[in-house]
Amino acid sequence: MGDTMTSDATTNDLPDEAAGADADWLVEATKRLVACPSGTPPGDTRAMTEEIVALIADLPGIEIERHPGAEHVMNLVLRLKGGRPGPRLVFNGHMDTFPLGNADEWTADPTGEAREGKLYGLGVSDMKAGIAAILFALRRLAPIREQFAGELVATFAGDEETMGVLGSRLLLDTVPHAGGDVMISADAGSPRVLRFGEKGMIWMKLSARGRSAHAAHVHKGESALEKLIDAIAALRAIRDLPVAAPQKVVEAIAAAGPVSEELSGAGESEVLGKVTVTFGTMSGGRLSNLVADHAEATADVRIPVGISVATIEAEILRIAAELGVSVEITRRYEASWTDPEHPVIGLLARNVRKVLDIDPVLNMRVGASDARHYRAAGVPTVVCGLTPVNMGAADEHVAIDELVALGRIYVLTAFDYLAARP
Repeated sequence: MGDTMTSDATTNDLPDEAAGADADWLVEATKRLVACPSGTPPGDTRAMTEEIVALIADLPGIEIERHPGAEHVMNLVLRLKGGRPGPRLVFNGHMDTFPLGNADEWTADPTGEAREGKLYGLGVSDMKAGIAAILFALRRLAPIREQFAGELVATFAGDEETMGVLGSRLLLDTVPHAGGDVMISADAGSPRVLRFGEKGMIWMKLSARGRSAHAAHVHKGESALEKLIDAIAALRAIRDLPVAAPQKVVEAIAAAGPVSEELSGAGESEVLGKVTVTFGTMSGGRLSNLVADHAEATADVRIPVGISVATIEAEILRIAAELGVSVEITRRYEASWTDPEHPVIGLLARNVRKVLDIDPVLNMRVGASDARHYRAAGVPTVVCGLTPVNMGAADEHVAIDELVALGRIYVLTAFDYLAARP
C-alpha cells in the first residue's frame, strides 16, 4: 500500500473531544437520520436532506448546496474550503434505503434505538450511520480548515438503491466540485476490509413467444415457457467465460480472502473472480391446461474485473438468438477498480491501524455502490464503511464502538490528506 504523504501539521492540531462526547453526538445524529423515512420506493430524500443540513448548518465555513434529481429526489453537496489551493477529498454516501418490510419482525424500533452497544434502525448500516460519520468528520475539521491545502467535500445522493443515475451520477455530471482528486465512500462494508473496486453488472429481461393450444392438443402449440427454460439453461454457460484480471487484483483477492470471507461468507473470493448469473423472476402462460404463448424472466449478471460488458452481452445475444428468445438490457456498467497502492488507501489503512489496532485487508466488492460512478469519472475511490448486521432486514444494526471509530478514521484520513506535503 502506498503511503507517500507527510505533513507539517500534526493531529495534535485537531480539536480534542472526549470519547463519550464523540459517541453521544454520533449516536444522536444517526438516530435523527434514521428517523427520517427515505425508503425506496418512493425514495423521497427531501426530509433526510433537511435533517443533514440541520446537523451541520452551524459549522464555520460550510457551504451547502441542494441539487434535485427529480421532484422527490434531493441530493446534497457540502463544501469546506481550506486556507490555500490544493487537492479535493470527497466523502460520498447515499440517503435512500431499502423499504421497511414487516415491522412486526423487529424487536427494536426501526426508526432508531440504541441498546447494549448497538444502534438499530432501518438503513442504519446502509448507510445512515456512515453519513453521520462523515458529518462528524466535517464537524471536527471545520474549526481548523485554514490549515488545509485544498478542500473537503461531502456528496450525499438521493438515488442509489435502485442503481439509479439521479444521485451521484447526476452530481458528477453537473456539479464540478462533486468530483475530486480522491473519494472515500461510507457505504456498508467494514473498516477491516477496504474495498478498492467492485464488479460490473448487466440487468436483462428475457422474453419468449409461443403458440397457444389446449394441452390435449399439445401438437398444435409451441410453448414459450419451454423455450425460455431452454434459454435460461443455455445462458448459465456465461458463468464459465474466461476472465483475465490484472495480477494486482488477483493477488489482493487471494490475500484478503481469510479476513474478507469471515465477514462476507465463504465463497466470496471465488465469486469476485468469475461471472455470476442470477435469474430473479420468471412468469408466463395463462392456465395449466394451455400451452403458454408468452413467458418472461429477468436476470442479474455480475461482471468481474478482467472481462468486458461488451463480451458478455455479445454472448448473451448470441445464445438468445439461437433459441428464439429476445433480450432487453435494462442496465449495464463495467467493473471498476482503483490501484490498491494508491496513497489515499495507504493513509486510510494507516488510520484504521491507529484507531482500531487492526491491519485492514484490501479487496474488491461483490455488491454495487456509487463508487463506480466516481471511478468512471477518473476519481480514485475506496469504500470504508460500517459492518452491517441484518442489512435490509429486521433488527438491522451496527456496533456503536465501530461507528465512533469510523468517525475518527475519517477525521484523521482527511486531515492527513489535506494537510499533506509531497
